[in-house]
Formats: sequence, C-alpha cells, structure tokens
Amino acid sequence: MKVELVQSDITVIGGGLAGVCAAIAAARLGSRIALVQNRPVLGGNSSSEVRVWVCGATAHGINRYARETGIMGELFVENQYRNPEGNPYLWDLVILEAVRAELNISLYLNTDVHEVEATGDGTERTITSVTGWMMGSERKIKFESSMYLDCTGDGLVGFLAGAKFALGREARSEYGEEWAPEVADQITLGSTLLFYTKDAGAPVRYIPPSFAKDITQTSIPIRRVIRSGDSGCHYWWIEWGGEHDTVHDNELIRDELWSVIYGIWDYIKNSGKFEADQMTLEWIGSLPGKREYRRFTGDYVLTQNDIISQREFPDAVAFGGWSIDLHPPQGMYAEASGSKHMHADGVYHVPFRSLYSANVRNMLMAGRDISASHVAFGTTRVMATCAVIGEAAGTGAALCAAMGVTPRELYAGHLATLQQTLLRQDASIIGVRSNDELDLARHAEATASSTLTGIALEQPGETYPLGTDAALLLPVHPRLSGLELLLDASSDTELAVELWDTGRKENYVPHTLQATTTANLTTGIAQWVKLPLEWCPDEPQNAFIIIRANTAVSLYHSTEAHSGILIFFRTEENHVSKNLEDHATDQPVVLWSMQGLARKPFCCRTLSMTAAYSAAQTINGYHRPFGGPQQWMSQPMQSAQPEWVQLTWDAPLTLAELHLTFNDDVNEDLVNLHHHKTPFRVMPEVVRDYRVEWLNPSGEWTGIVSVTENHKRKVIHSLDLPVHAQVLRILIDATHGSRYAELIEIRAYAEPTMTGRS
Repeated sequence: MKVELVQSDITVIGGGLAGVCAAIAAARLGSRIALVQNRPVLGGNSSSEVRVWVCGATAHGINRYARETGIMGELFVENQYRNPEGNPYLWDLVILEAVRAELNISLYLNTDVHEVEATGDGTERTITSVTGWMMGSERKIKFESSMYLDCTGDGLVGFLAGAKFALGREARSEYGEEWAPEVADQITLGSTLLFYTKDAGAPVRYIPPSFAKDITQTSIPIRRVIRSGDSGCHYWWIEWGGEHDTVHDNELIRDELWSVIYGIWDYIKNSGKFEADQMTLEWIGSLPGKREYRRFTGDYVLTQNDIISQREFPDAVAFGGWSIDLHPPQGMYAEASGSKHMHADGVYHVPFRSLYSANVRNMLMAGRDISASHVAFGTTRVMATCAVIGEAAGTGAALCAAMGVTPRELYAGHLATLQQTLLRQDASIIGVRSNDELDLARHAEATASSTLTGIALEQPGETYPLGTDAALLLPVHPRLSGLELLLDASSDTELAVELWDTGRKENYVPHTLQATTTANLTTGIAQWVKLPLEWCPDEPQNAFIIIRANTAVSLYHSTEAHSGILIFFRTEENHVSKNLEDHATDQPVVLWSMQGLARKPFCCRTLSMTAAYSAAQTINGYHRPFGGPQQWMSQPMQSAQPEWVQLTWDAPLTLAELHLTFNDDVNEDLVNLHHHKTPFRVMPEVVRDYRVEWLNPSGEWTGIVSVTENHKRKVIHSLDLPVHAQVLRILIDATHGSRYAELIEIRAYAEPTMTGRS
C-alpha cells in the first residue's frame, strides 16, 4: 500500500458534470486542481454507468433560447459534433477529453474520499484535508488545498466536515412554499436504474430470474407507459426509495429496481401484448442514479418562490429553467402521476450565496447538494443546471484561492469580478451585461460589410391551417410599423391579430397587450396581407404577435430558420401521458409551445427598419438572446464574397488575445444521449471558415488568424506575436449552412486571460 500527499490550490470531490465543470473553470483561471472521482468514469448520472439524459434550462424545448453556454455548452456542442447518435461511451470520452485538455487538472479516478479533517467550532469550520482510497491501486491519498468543492451529490465531504445541511422536505411554514407539505418529513426523491434493449434480428427467448417481480400484481401496467421499443431514460419512472434512506439503503433500493426491470422485461417479452419476439436486453444499470440526499445550508436558501417569481439576485451567477419537478414518494408504485411540474414563465437565477457553506469557511458546493429547499431542488437538480452551477462555484473557488479570501468575502467584496469572469468564459448570467474593463473591444467602433436591416422570410414551404391560435416572436428595435403575413384564405373572412410584450426580456410568452388589429381577407392563395401593427417600446425588446384561430386561413411555414424569430402554437393538450408527467396547461410556457417547429417560422415581412442585427451588437456586452437576438447578422452572403465585422479604435493599441463567439442557436435543445435526434451535427448558423486581419501601418491588411472547419461556439485566439493595431476585422467566408454571416460577440485583450488550457 502506498500513502501519498497531494497538494493543490483546489480539491474538487465528485466527477459528475458539476465537479467536471468546476474543475475545468478553475483550471482555466490558473488554479492547480485535484479532481477526485469515486468511479472509473466521469459524468456522474450522465455517464455510461447510469445513462441519464442531461436535462437543463431548455426543459426539452419548453423554454426558449435557454440552452446552457460556458463549459456545459462546450460539452453539448462537442458531443453533437462527435456523437450525434448519443452513444453513452462516446459521451464518456467527450467529458474525459475535456478534463484532460486542461494541464492544471490532476485527475484521480476510482478514488473514494471518506475521511475529512477540519478545525474550528460548529459556527466556523475549516477543512484542512480530505483522504481517499484509490480502488484497485492500494493508494491512500491525502489531498490538501486552500479551497474544497463538494460535488459529491450525496454531500459526504461537507457532512464529515460538519457543514450544516437539510435532508427531506421542509414544512410549508418554513419558506411559505405552496408545494411543501404541512409537516416536515424525511422523504426525498427516489433513485432509478435504467435498461437498454435492441433488436437481435432473430427470435430471442427470455426466462426471468427468480427475483423478477410480477408487475401485473402492481399498478405499473396501468399507471405507467410501457413500450417494447423504449429504453434508457424513457423509463426514468422506474424509481423507488423516496421513503427510505437513499444512501444507507442503496443496496436495498438497487435490488428492488432490478426486480422491477426484469419484471417489466418479462411482461414485454412473455405477456403476448407486445411485438417483442426479436427484442433482447442489451444493458441494465447496476449503479442506482440518485436524485436527492443532503442539501447544504448556504448564506441563502433558494426556494420555490424564488424560482416561480424569477427573482433577480445581485449575486446571480448561473441560471436554470427545468420545471419544479417532484415525484411521489412511492415512486413507480404510486397511483399518482410519476411527476408533477410547476413552470416559471422562463428561466430563473441562482445566487452565489447558495453555492458556499454557511459554516465551513473554505467549502463551496455544486450539483445536487447546493443550498435550496426540497421544492426548489426539484428544478436545480437536473444535470445541465448542476453543471453551470459547477462552473460558477469553480470560478468562485479559483478567485478565492488567488485572492486569499473566503467565498463569503468574495461575495461581499469582489462580486463584480466573479460575474465578469464568468461572462468572459462564456458562462451565462441572464440579463447581466459584460463591462469587462480589460476588454478593449468595448472601446472600439464596430462596422460591417453589410447588415440585415429588415426581416423578410419569403421562402414558403408547407401551409399551416390556422385551426388554433398561433404566434410569431420577433425583435422590435426601435419600432414596428406594420407586418405582412403570407397566407391562403378559403373564403372572405376577418383575421384578428394581437401584439403583446413579453414582460421580462428573458421571457418568451405573452404578458401585456400592446396593440390589436384586424385584416379583411378575400379568397385567394399565397397572398401577402398587411397588418397595420404599430409599437414603439421604450427600449428594444421582443414582440409576441398572436394570430387568432380562423379555420378559413392557412399560414405558410418558411423553409428557412431566422435568428431572433420564433414560432408558437397555443395548445391545451399534454405532450406526454399524464400518468408520467403532470404539466398544468394554463402555465404560459406550456400553453404556448414551439412543437418542434422553431426552425420553420411563418413567412412574414416587417415594414420598418430594424437595428436588432447591427454590428454594434457584437460589443454591447450581451452574448445570448435577451430582449432581442443580441448579435450581428449580414445580408445574405454572396458566393466567394466574405462578410466582415470591423473594429476601429481612436488610436493603435496592443492586441494579444481575441475571443470570438459564434451563433450556435441556443434555442436548439441538444441532449447527450437518445432523447431525440437533432438533424445537424453542427448548427447551420455556426461560422465554419473565417479569418482575422489587422490594418498595418502601411495601410495593408495582414492576416493573423485563419480557420477552416470550425464547429465551436466560442473560440479564443492567443496570438503568438501581439499586434499593435488600430483597425481589426473578422472575415467570414462560410457557415455550416446558413445564408447569413452571424457573430455574437467580439472581445480583445492586451494580455492572455485564460492560463490553464493545453
């Protein structure tokens, strides 16, 4: 046996997506990281050992422009590029390679931390070391650092350090939460095992094991959805243990879940109710995917009321958007729906004070164990949200280690530095604008080769019979003076149209009625109809334009997507069985859905100019849609003719590092495994080929960057030789399919900002 000591700046315990993103974020800021994971692979519940879909703020397309950016966004985009089929082993590799790309991370797999040394009384503890055993290698390793991140999910490290925590459901009176029980209890969400099946191409016999449960003697066949072709997370509802201790009873829970899986397969194969003669089991999980255990207490406890009201926090560092998603304590045996959902009107905000311990001065937490009530945890627990919280916590830990301060002191005295650092890394803090003093692009004038100044979707595809209310969302910057729709009218009729604002800039639902109009239609096909809608808001924002149902009218879908334009349909039907998911349809984000047609908006033309796509948008401090697209967009590109954005300064200055953020359509719901298939390996709007040039003192353009086959959203170019330039331009030669050149953000720095990348 070997006994070792590892000293680093930060120790991250837990290699799920929260821990991975925390480690990468801190490493890129120059901290030396020990990333300790008790399994042979990274990814936690998303790994090939458990195979849970990585869900997040998009809520499988319910929320709009809500996909995560930053490190989680990088993983989504890279997985879509390399693994669009959703192979769980290739997803493992995407995560592993992202970690191995960071020279400042030392990775310790198969290392179970179960000893913690800490000093101080119960009100102010300090972790001095954690110790783990590396299975299979007989190595006992002590980890010492100034900062620790508990990303273990179950919260073991913080528990051993004496951190304050909650377990189970709080009483309704504690935080005034509608969905909390009247009396507090120890009930949690249960754990899940999944299974994969495949068609063997020939008949396959199945003899169930002796412990397989006869599910016909349970409510499962009646209350849940079983289909022979489903596998993986289609069976997320195979859940149990909420009335048990999901940690101490883990083996009991695993055995019960196994018995049900083998029983379900017996039911599919041998009941005669399914076409499954050639189907066989391919994989069954053996490691229960836990949903809930300890939740540490921070300086702020996030609650249901914060989520639903979309409360704005001065220390916001991350965001989420999944519904508050709670499951019955009996899990798969419950008579009730497998889950009930409460949605906000859009995304919500997560404060930094929920990411550090109230009484352990050098411990932050990320993932399932952050400071949240049980009800709020019902949304923060999903993995993409855990991941962006991990990036925020890791960034905070790196700044604490560099400055020699505690997380509480970082919040009190260096909050702006934390938020601006996150934005520089392409993390999203919704509504917070970059004002990075080191970003030289903020002081430049931005111009472009061409700019889209009017919205015109004039390439019609199939028609949409207007049997239900439909809607268009488009940017109004600075005003809307009329709109035209392409439509068919089967008889003379009157079309009613309403213009609503969205209330908050991060929301994409109708909020307040601003204008109404009607149009008298005559019988005819493919006719452009003018709607005299007028609106001049106090500041640029989106308009939600409702076209009321009329059975005599059909609209035309566009064959081309358009950045900043969305489409909606009013529906009161649940998209899945209520036995599995209970979504109240009066919630606006549920009532108005995109139905998978976001990339097929209605053909329309605005009759006024727009500044929503100007070159100035690339340096305005926003790097994702917020009350508008927040990007530059060219006129349609001409063959062999590049489009460009140019930055011009008052005087020459030194440029050593350039950050370019391209449009990867954060409205598109990407997923790591097989929930659905996105048709694009790379989003069409992403810039494929581009160059960067500067105007030298002789008045000649000199190339400093040339890239082909780019597929990434954000690219950082550290120049081998800094240039002393007054004029710089980014030339876009090709995209991955879009006719338009698009650019979200340009940043420029006199010195490198990211120190840890390979």
